[in-house]
Amino acid sequence: MHLYMLPIEETVGHILCHNLADTAGRKAFAKGHIVKRTDLPRLRELGLCEIRVAILDPNDVYEDEAAQRLATAIAGTGSAPTKAHTGRVNLRASCNGPLVIDEAALLAINDLDGLTVATLRHHTMVRTGQIVATIKVIPFAVPEERLAQAEAIGKIRGSVLCIRPLQVRHVGVILVSSLAAQQRVKRGVYRSVADRVSNLDAEVAEVRYVTPDEESVATAIRELQALSVGLVIIAGETSIMDHDDVTPQGIRLAGGRIEHYGAPVEPGNLLLLAYLDSAAGEGALRHLPILGAPGCVRSRSANIVDMLLPRLMAGEMVGRTDIIALGHGGLLE
Repeated sequence: MHLYMLPIEETVGHILCHNLADTAGRKAFAKGHIVKRTDLPRLRELGLCEIRVAILDPNDVYEDEAAQRLATAIAGTGSAPTKAHTGRVNLRASCNGPLVIDEAALLAINDLDGLTVATLRHHTMVRTGQIVATIKVIPFAVPEERLAQAEAIGKIRGSVLCIRPLQVRHVGVILVSSLAAQQRVKRGVYRSVADRVSNLDAEVAEVRYVTPDEESVATAIRELQALSVGLVIIAGETSIMDHDDVTPQGIRLAGGRIEHYGAPVEPGNLLLLAYLDSAAGEGALRHLPILGAPGCVRSRSANIVDMLLPRLMAGEMVGRTDIIALGHGGLLE
């Protein structure tokens, strides 16, 4: 692509580089407009003899086509591109769920001159119709070779972004407290947990109130597992204070394994994540996630539960390394 000042008669079929205003200062032609022969009388009325235009090389791809192709290359499951306009395409969510970004692929594409992709942050919980990314081709055209590089990155990776649809529809809740505090826990902790579950298109299918002893916790876990809930959330009167506290001991007694205790997130340091594995047929395993919520779950403010719950309800096997990685950006207050 090259820019030239040309007599208006020679600009037909080429791209305006700048806005053109009439005598009142109103926009008569917008930059990026492809000059047509029918535009020439109006250009003469504006008193213009020459204008600056962009002339594409044979291997250049016009901005709208380039943006549309780039959007197609990076969009994965759960996202849909809008129609290109002025070199821009937005990607909108077509389902509710956490956004997954291939950060290395995103960086590689943005390293190509003239191509830009801006996204929401990795693991952001998004809703249907929400804009999750915007693609902008900066010049009026880019070389075919450069665009093909970007498309190859998307093809190799499968996609640069996708949205994991929420899968869990039924959640079991275990509330651990003394008998004296049960009503207080029900009013404060349970309501907050139930609202978070509801906001993620699911419902609390069963609730178990248990006293703080290992056997009671283990029994409640086994009962909820038998009901085939997709997730178990354990919360209560106090946070889990140690690997060998009542709740982790109860999880082990039920046959579960502790994935990680403690998180570099504030609020939410005293988080516990565990899994209860069981046969799912044909040699496969079903991994029932168990989220031991810290005391901050009572609050409506953002905390560690809000960071992990969408991912677990989308079926992601969140591991120890994933929780440790939350430290970068983990200061929520």
